[in-house]
Amino acid sequence: MKEIGGFFELELNKGEEYHKDAIRLNSARNCLLYIIKAERPKKIYLPYYSCNTLLEPIIRENINYEFYNINNDFSPIFHKKILSDEFFLYTNYFGVNKKIVDSISNKDKIIIDNAQAFFEKPIKGIRTIYSPRKFFGVAEGGYLYTKYRYSERLVRDTSYDRCLHLLKRIDISAQESYADFKHNKGKFKERKLMLMSKLTERIMKSINYDKVKLIRKKNFLYLHEKLSEFNELKLNIEDLNGPMIYPLLITKEGIKEKLISNKIYLATYWKKVLRRVKVGSFEYKLIRYLLPLPINQRYDLSDMKFIHDLIKKYI
Repeated sequence: MKEIGGFFELELNKGEEYHKDAIRLNSARNCLLYIIKAERPKKIYLPYYSCNTLLEPIIRENINYEFYNINNDFSPIFHKKILSDEFFLYTNYFGVNKKIVDSISNKDKIIIDNAQAFFEKPIKGIRTIYSPRKFFGVAEGGYLYTKYRYSERLVRDTSYDRCLHLLKRIDISAQESYADFKHNKGKFKERKLMLMSKLTERIMKSINYDKVKLIRKKNFLYLHEKLSEFNELKLNIEDLNGPMIYPLLITKEGIKEKLISNKIYLATYWKKVLRRVKVGSFEYKLIRYLLPLPINQRYDLSDMKFIHDLIKKYI
């Protein structure tokens, strides 16, 4: 029976999810696990420049895998024939590689990792993975588009006990809640394949997606206008659709550390990749020197100006 009355829960708007037609799971890595369990490939090709979380379901299910390199425009360097029992996974880096995604999506056995491209809609018939945690304040969750279904019945996950870092960041600070964030992140490895929690689903229904996309685009374009002359990446800005960050590549030591000391917190994608790529490769340069500048919906053009002014100071 429906509960009526009693104490209040968090007040959240009741709207519609952006990926309302997707399969709702409890993490992006478990979206890949779902694909593997549903179709049982013999092998998966994936980029060297990938988060190690992609490897977890592949290794867990004893699937063979092979890495491939990417060009300095993020296009895959790949000339093998993909067999009928193999998959090819491509990552839409930072949400700015729609043209590359379109160009490879005519092939069979493709998986598009849109974990960094939440707002890019899936191409019909292409297995596509999304990670809401990279764009919004939720503790878990993943969206998956695929026509293939895993036969076992999945139970729903819960996430109320993994929200401390989200609440603590509002009440105190990002710095003082970072350990809680890391603690929650560490729990994903042990998380079974489950459906998305009710809490995450409710939060994802409360977001003004049009507003979020617009803010991200404005912030991205501001930084691009100011910093593109220094950027060693040649970015395609024709089809911007709520990108994740502004990727600024400057081959110079120490800039990231200077920004972090000024409380501009930048991630590193992904340190463990250094173990498997050659020194001097494009992937190596991305790990060492990429500045993934925050452009998300929490910030406005005055924040972008502050970031720009600091970078100009340290270049």
